[in-house]
Amino acid sequence: MTREWIAERSAKFDSSGIRRMFQLARQVKDPVNLSIGQPDFPVPAAVKRAMIEAIEADRNGYTLTEGIPPLRDKLQAEIDRQFGQADRKVMVCSGTSGGLTLASLGLVNPGEEVIYFDPYFVMYPGAVALAGGKPVPISTYPDFRLPIEKVAAAITPRTKMILLNSPGNPTGVCYSREELRQIAELAAEHKLCLVSDEIYSRFSFDEPHCSPAEFNPQTVVVDGFSKPYAMTGLRSAYVHGPAEVIDALAQLQQLTFVNAPQPVQWGSIAAMDVDIQPLVNEYRRRRDFLLAELQRDYEIPHPGGAFYLFPKLPWGTGEEFFQAALAESLLVIPGTVFSERDSHFRISYAADERTLQRGVEILKRLARR
Repeated sequence: MTREWIAERSAKFDSSGIRRMFQLARQVKDPVNLSIGQPDFPVPAAVKRAMIEAIEADRNGYTLTEGIPPLRDKLQAEIDRQFGQADRKVMVCSGTSGGLTLASLGLVNPGEEVIYFDPYFVMYPGAVALAGGKPVPISTYPDFRLPIEKVAAAITPRTKMILLNSPGNPTGVCYSREELRQIAELAAEHKLCLVSDEIYSRFSFDEPHCSPAEFNPQTVVVDGFSKPYAMTGLRSAYVHGPAEVIDALAQLQQLTFVNAPQPVQWGSIAAMDVDIQPLVNEYRRRRDFLLAELQRDYEIPHPGGAFYLFPKLPWGTGEEFFQAALAESLLVIPGTVFSERDSHFRISYAADERTLQRGVEILKRLARR
């Protein structure tokens, strides 16, 4: 009987691949866990202190749905310095997933099409479908660059939004300034909403991070504190874009998430003053180590940012390779979790030195099997 109660939209979002990794990580004894995309360093001490002080000061109640003014003011000042766009406004939201969900619900009407790029972060098609939209994936294989010609050809009278992610999950690929300029101008030409997921913006290793909002002031940007400050479970993020759009998303947040947790918002203010460059340098070193160790045995698109590699399978299907890795206590994620193709798998190098060394040894053995 209860199955009949479940709404059809509930079946349109599948996070089973990620859940499976969390479950296996708990079940496997001494796992070599290169699967989970969350930082392996602690929350900065200044952020912890700010949250504790907020709790002890009884700052635990509801806030303005768009965020506490001190955090919004600090974010707005940073965004103004970066973009210099008079109509760009910011609101605080409950995690970047919350921001992406609000963007889909607030901008996409039932039946409208949303273009995004395969491989993709697992929630993109589900968030589009949740809003009643039609997900339109565009393949970026084999090099995972931004295919401007394919995007132009895919635009129809029903297209409403283009959703992109750079640095990208699962590939780690960063789009070039020229690619981002072209996609930004294409969206402006066709009067499409461009939503840029920039949660890995601080993890750009080879070139300074570039946002398409630099070229198209109507771009909606989603960013946050979870990845750069190891605050994944604390749910603090922000969305900025045209004031009219942000006001609409804030109304939706009032009816859904209400607000990001207040103590975490005070912690986020402290986070903005933390220098994370040493951690970024460490992730760059880990990336370089893995590339040097694995490129002889695996075809790996160059990851310019985030903390992922997306190697091509050396043999078999993703599930076959996953099971062989699991037999040696290695956890990676099959590419089918992020893609309509079954040709790659994802490695997260948000792991300590010992784990990375063990993972490299196993991956080499698997490739040479």
